[in-house]
Amino acid sequence: MEGLFSFLLFAGLFYFMMRHGCGAHMAHGHHEEKNINDSFVDPVCGRKVGDDQGYGKLQDGHLYRFCSKDCLDTFDLEPERFIKERNTNAEKSTEKTNEP
Repeated sequence: MEGLFSFLLFAGLFYFMMRHGCGAHMAHGHHEEKNINDSFVDPVCGRKVGDDQGYGKLQDGHLYRFCSKDCLDTFDLEPERFIKERNTNAEKSTEKTNEP
């Protein structure tokens, strides 16, 4: 009888946690689909790279994603060049969106 009581208590706690606790997000869709706009742009070739694709490199506290090993190797040779180009391109696109 004690084994049955322990089993029912465990089953009740499991149900409660899955229904209202850590498992609740699985049934209620709290995991949203990733937006393609959230992807990274390869600083070498300019291709869009998903946050779970390609290669990543942390440079000066900023994460850069690359579509291929070749682009990563090219970036490693002259990281300042590509960071400067990226910042210049970002400034130009900001200026275009702010024009009347």
